[in-house]
Amino acid sequence: MIRVLLVEDSATMRGHLRESLAADPDLHVVGEAADGKEAIELVGRLRPDVVTMDMMLPTMSGLAATEHIMAEHPTPILVVSSADRQELFSTYNALAAGAVDVLEKPRGDDTDADWGRRLRSAVRLVSRIRVITHPRARLDGRRPDPFPMDAPPRETLRLVAVGASTGGPRALTDLLRTLPAGFQPPILCVQHIAASEPFAVAFSDWLGGQTSRDVTYARDWTPIESLAGRVVLAPPDRHLLVRDGVLRLSDAAARHSCRPSVDVLFESVADECGDKAAGCLLTGMGRDGAEGLLRMRSHGAVTFAQDEASCVVYGMPREAALLGAAAYVLPPARIAARIAELQPTGSRR
Repeated sequence: MIRVLLVEDSATMRGHLRESLAADPDLHVVGEAADGKEAIELVGRLRPDVVTMDMMLPTMSGLAATEHIMAEHPTPILVVSSADRQELFSTYNALAAGAVDVLEKPRGDDTDADWGRRLRSAVRLVSRIRVITHPRARLDGRRPDPFPMDAPPRETLRLVAVGASTGGPRALTDLLRTLPAGFQPPILCVQHIAASEPFAVAFSDWLGGQTSRDVTYARDWTPIESLAGRVVLAPPDRHLLVRDGVLRLSDAAARHSCRPSVDVLFESVADECGDKAAGCLLTGMGRDGAEGLLRMRSHGAVTFAQDEASCVVYGMPREAALLGAAAYVLPPARIAARIAELQPTGSRR
């Protein structure tokens, strides 16, 4: 039995959530809250297995409620949000605060036909994730002291490739905020976002605001040399790869049920850049990216996987560690510090 707390100020939407979950006898609604303060009180009293969380709530916002819950009674939270721009930014802030995943609210069109099934699947998935306590001051901007590393600086570090899934927004934020402001190699990133295009498009603006970096979505045929200092994301539902010095986008079949796939990016970087690249595999469910990271390491790249203690889901990084794909297993901020040491001194600003 999976015990679910519904947090939603609309009685109509709460009814829809309740009816959709009732189709699965293993999902049991144990309580309902119409505002953030009530949600915090009910989580402490009922100790549900999963919370579905709206962002726009009276009295206390869904973001503030998420921060309190994850700091005081860590519980897997599924954000159920609309595609409104203000709400999208709150959604990503909630994911950075420890919420596990996001599901878009029904749109009122043909895409709603299987919404109940997707809700039940998401609740079941979220319920299996072990969450950790997240202090509300999690993004205070502090950077770790520099420390020596045993991998020498690369004569030319051409680019950094990063893959992330569940828990990725927070891990990416920690990594990018810790890199020095003058870090020049482009950072190519695949972040699995199981949501509609508006959610994905808003992610680049949110991540740029969190990290004070130039974050954009990749465009086909863009030369790598023109991307110095930028963070480049794989677009929704398209693979990102590097070939002959330019970015390429592909509609090829999904890998590990993922498009974009981390493996597709990592394998192309291994073949294109060899030992002039670094690869990072961050928190996420499944195994996407593990084999690609191994290929990068076999071609001479410096490779990193996120450590279990800092992961929301120790899935993808665990697979990489088991394969021997990661030369270093560290939390995101320490990964960033080591990547910074790979950049030759003369190229730092």
